[in-house]
Amino acid sequence: MKILSDLLAVILFFATYTLTKNMIYATAVALVIGVLQAAFTYWKHKKLDTMQWVGLVLIVVLGGATILLKDKHFIMWKPTALFWIGALVLLGSHLAGKNGLKATMGKEVELPDAVWTKLTYAWVAFLVFMGIANIVVFQNFSESQWVSYKLFGSTGFMIVFFIGQGLYLSRHLPKED
Repeated sequence: MKILSDLLAVILFFATYTLTKNMIYATAVALVIGVLQAAFTYWKHKKLDTMQWVGLVLIVVLGGATILLKDKHFIMWKPTALFWIGALVLLGSHLAGKNGLKATMGKEVELPDAVWTKLTYAWVAFLVFMGIANIVVFQNFSESQWVSYKLFGSTGFMIVFFIGQGLYLSRHLPKED
């Protein structure tokens, strides 16, 4: 459900940009949606997880800078910052002896520690790749191509990664009788 919620913000950002061709308006929509999503999540669950806080701070700071300074580059850095902070959090928690993925998903999926370790490193590598891909696109392509990449390219990469992760995990899940 969280993925759909995150995707909604990207879709509304994309739709606003497509209709207006104005990065400032699209950023304003993303900022409002981001704050509303965080407020709703906090109201419903009485908490936000670490990455939700990070996402909220990034949209307020980088989105706010984009709007106030009328400079699209701040919002274009947001995905990279979010991906790389996520990679650092996963790697840091793993190196500190607490696997962040296992802590998050371990109640739903029982896996050997070696599998959790490989999965964590795969996520770290994927998030670093996603950050680099975002930079390559916003530095080498037009603003409208970056906006399209943000919705279609990033989402496509994530779907491919999730399928690969699912195939990898399917080999390690307990077999049902």
